[in-house]
Amino acid sequence: MKKNLFLLGFMACTMTMVAQTEKKESWYFKLGGSYFVQTAATEFPTVGGNAALSKVYVGGELVSEESVTGSFGEGFRTGGTVGYRFTDRLGLEMGINYYNSNDKTMVKRVDDGVTTLKSVGQITAFDLAPAIVLFLGEVKGFETYSKVGVIVPIHGDLTIETNAVAAPGVNVFSKDVIRPKPTVGFQAALGTSYKLAKNLSAFAELEYRNFTVHGKDKETTEFTVNGTDRLSTRNTSQVHSNYTDRLDSNSNNAQFNTVDSTKPMDELSSYVGISGLGLTLGLKYSL
Repeated sequence: MKKNLFLLGFMACTMTMVAQTEKKESWYFKLGGSYFVQTAATEFPTVGGNAALSKVYVGGELVSEESVTGSFGEGFRTGGTVGYRFTDRLGLEMGINYYNSNDKTMVKRVDDGVTTLKSVGQITAFDLAPAIVLFLGEVKGFETYSKVGVIVPIHGDLTIETNAVAAPGVNVFSKDVIRPKPTVGFQAALGTSYKLAKNLSAFAELEYRNFTVHGKDKETTEFTVNGTDRLSTRNTSQVHSNYTDRLDSNSNNAQFNTVDSTKPMDELSSYVGISGLGLTLGLKYSL
């Protein structure tokens, strides 16, 4: 009898150990929404020949000036993720996200209390986000995990809208679209999920991400004077720009040459930062 009880106990312990060490292979899917706040501010690039400054004039005299800094890392994101759990502890995810930054003032001028120049930028982008996930264990229905990975933007642009008073009674509006060069960023997150049903969980993630985007080219897509379309009056060099790391005697730039108005303008390459700390809330479905 004792022998049988011993064997039964041994089998129970063995089964428990196997259950604890066996692989937990499974697919899962996540849908969520995020809001990010910026974590690092840098000086914005020149906009239309205007430095990233906020200036105040009184009676034509400059009374104050300050640098305009910030990051396009503040804004909303929505996305979906496909994940595969190789073991009880290790997994791999691939996310696809749409990001819409908050508006950021990049250049501003105030004359006698009236804003006579203001440029506002906004970034929209789709990105892929592969990451390695380390599951840290489950306690009372909550399973904590961490993940690290990269961010690869696949489509998007920086749109800058400028309103200016060119002369008394002459209001000019322009819209420039800057397309980026390929880049890669970094992401790291700490999250937890809570099981709502057999296959359904709610999750929350605190995520940090950081990357910079360099401009490839720029196009003016709108240009109006007092609300009337005047884009057709602009020549090629005024509408199109190519960004480069160096300007010299071979560049189509007024500092070095007489500008050929039939060709795009050459401008020095600049960049904007997209760094932020965000909270993501969503649902997870496991197969």
